[in-house]
Amino acid sequence: MKILTLVAALPIVLMASACATTSADTAPAPTASAKLAAGDGAARGMATVTQASDGLHVLVKAQGLTPGIHAVHIHTTGQCAGPDFASAGGHWNPTGHKHGTANPAGPHMGDMPNMTVGPDGSGAIEYHVPGSMIREGATPLLDTDGAAIVVHAQADDNMTDPAGNAGGRIACGVLAAG
Repeated sequence: MKILTLVAALPIVLMASACATTSADTAPAPTASAKLAAGDGAARGMATVTQASDGLHVLVKAQGLTPGIHAVHIHTTGQCAGPDFASAGGHWNPTGHKHGTANPAGPHMGDMPNMTVGPDGSGAIEYHVPGSMIREGATPLLDTDGAAIVVHAQADDNMTDPAGNAGGRIACGVLAAG
């Protein structure tokens, strides 16, 4: 009887140990996130960046904005001093391109699609930034001075260098790893 019980339990023990080994060997994908805030410090949403084998996947969820179309960019410096957020610097552009996805000499790596904000003041975009990683590689997002996500007052025309005529900066969040 004891031998039969052990033999019956052996496959369960082996499956459990195989599952533990598989999950322990798979490290979570590197991430960075930012809490978006207006110039007065009011919460305006969240941005998350996840590193994948094909580059960075960015998700921005905003709230409390004026309805309409707003530009969203990754900026080169991890600072968000209000009220104008000029401390975030220009668009993240480690490859030295011109601004805009419609520009033949573009885009910056920090150029992202416009975000439509609905009547309730909320909006969201998802975007893929190929060829970069959060901390490693030739074009790391979080270099020595960090990076920020900035929401602008107007739509980006996707052509005009350096910022697409997107207007003032109305929300900003410093990206932090983890």
